[in-house]
Amino acid sequence: MKILLVYPETPASFWSFKDALKFVAKKVAEPPLGLITVAALLPKEWEKKLIDMNISNLENKHILWADYVFLSGMNIQIKSFREVIRRCNTLSTKIVVGGPLATTQHKDFPGVDHFVLNEAENTLPQFLEDLKNGNPKHVYSSEEFPDITRSPAPLWELLDIKRYASLSLQYSRGCPYDCDFCSITMLNGRTPRTKTSLQFINELETIYGLGYRGPISIVDDNFIGNKRKLKEETLPHLIEWSKQKKYPFSFITEVSVNLADDNELMDKMISAGFNSVFVGIETPSADGLLECGKSQNLKRNLVSSVKKLQQKGFIVSGGFIVGFDTDSSAIFQNQIDFIQDSGIVSAMVGLLNAPSGTKLFKKMQSENRLLDVFSGNNMDGYMNFIPKMNYQELIGGYSRIIKTIYAQREYYLRVKHFLNNYKLPVWNKNKIKLKEVRAFMMLVWLLGTLEKGKKYFWKLFAFSLFRHPNKFPLAMTMAVYGYHFRKIAAKI
Repeated sequence: MKILLVYPETPASFWSFKDALKFVAKKVAEPPLGLITVAALLPKEWEKKLIDMNISNLENKHILWADYVFLSGMNIQIKSFREVIRRCNTLSTKIVVGGPLATTQHKDFPGVDHFVLNEAENTLPQFLEDLKNGNPKHVYSSEEFPDITRSPAPLWELLDIKRYASLSLQYSRGCPYDCDFCSITMLNGRTPRTKTSLQFINELETIYGLGYRGPISIVDDNFIGNKRKLKEETLPHLIEWSKQKKYPFSFITEVSVNLADDNELMDKMISAGFNSVFVGIETPSADGLLECGKSQNLKRNLVSSVKKLQQKGFIVSGGFIVGFDTDSSAIFQNQIDFIQDSGIVSAMVGLLNAPSGTKLFKKMQSENRLLDVFSGNNMDGYMNFIPKMNYQELIGGYSRIIKTIYAQREYYLRVKHFLNNYKLPVWNKNKIKLKEVRAFMMLVWLLGTLEKGKKYFWKLFAFSLFRHPNKFPLAMTMAVYGYHFRKIAAKI
């Protein structure tokens, strides 16, 4: 068999970092980890090629070469996703579709020969066996969550590694929490399933052997879902490996805010090479947190929790939401104040949406409030349900948050606030490498010469150079992020 694995195009958003990636001559932030894991589950003797449409064009000759096209994607990629299906139909090439988007709404995609839904470790072998016997079914699904110690190492060799700003791998699936707007527990369950320490280290060894050095995103739903195993087994092994290899990778992952309550876990993560975490803050409103079931964020000072994480050595990125039923007109300024006070530089603020199958989706369905506009991008200015707040007021307030927190004055003040509070991990020398000189010259030219409001950039430049010289490269990286965020904010 000849198998073409296709990853659809992701539209520009805060998450894409497209304008920032230009500074380092990269095309995409992260590779399609799911697809290269699926590739590893296919028979070894099959010929496999991968097209990441965020890097290269999908041409007709690629589709015609294949016996089957394997397509996976997320909600935000739905437009490109549909276009790939249409092109396969036009060229009469059979198409197999899976991944989170298909799993939650496969009935929305006519023209697909076979759906392999849920987690591929369970459903793909069934499809392959039926295909071998000449009687493949249209839909394969499973309500069981597989043991991911059986999951193979992804085929990173299918990637053009140099085109990605970071690589990614997975340690666990599932999240112990059950926020009503989140589809993670529906897709991956509430009991975290982890790989073995040896399995995890072997995957790192593979990446190391490919010659890659740099950031690695551990794409878990909640990396700290099983704290005991992390502290007693996985992190001690990772600390030993990272020290032995002289810290070739820095790790980025997603955690719940209660990481700030566990000093031992924070210290071990930092020692292992973690330096960046994404935290779902959602809202400073206790009523909003109660409404969405975000219990882990309640009964705490969220600003203090964020600052504690920063003081331990974590760069904290945060997710924020407006549009809860309990939100009042005060929420917009409250969100702005929280983001500025916390020093969360990369603050991803979106409108509340209800992904298919979630508790929120079912609630809005029962209340006859659903709208058919879900794009998977909660930062595009649209909601897929009717909010209780006046819609014009909500959209206007959301736009005010974005335009305020990413205005140059407020953004650079927030970077300074962060730098004052942040403790650089001892293993992170944070020096500008030779290959980064081009990026540095480019940012000085664009942000310090061409862009309006350049005085704020030069104030940050001087502040970080003289007050925090060891954090100067990080400050300049954040200046680049700000450039990207302003580009996106201008479109909202």
